Amino acid sequence: MTDFSKILEKAKELETKMKESQENIKKIRVEGVSGSNSVKVILDGEGEMIKIEISDEILKEEKSIIEDLIVAAHNNAKIQLKSKTSEEISKATGGLGIPGFKWPL
Repeated sequence: MTDFSKILEKAKELETKMKESQENIKKIRVEGVSGSNSVKVILDGEGEMIKIEISDEILKEEKSIIEDLIVAAHNNAKIQLKSKTSEEISKATGGLGIPGFKWPL
């Protein structure tokens, strides 16, 4: 019985750490850039775009080039966000992966 109570205790501890981790993830802000910093996209920890900055110089380019730069900056930000959320989850789980569990990004 003692082993089972230890397992339950560890599960509760992990649950608390995961809740803290989820709150920390919400506070994350990442910036993706493209075109030599001519386009910047800022995402929050849940993957929502909260800001986009486009330099005046790039606005002189063709529409399709601007669109491609926006997509590239967004993808760059998502890569950074995935890395930061993985770091945060590793802190909570002590580096142990949770099989089959993926964060929605």
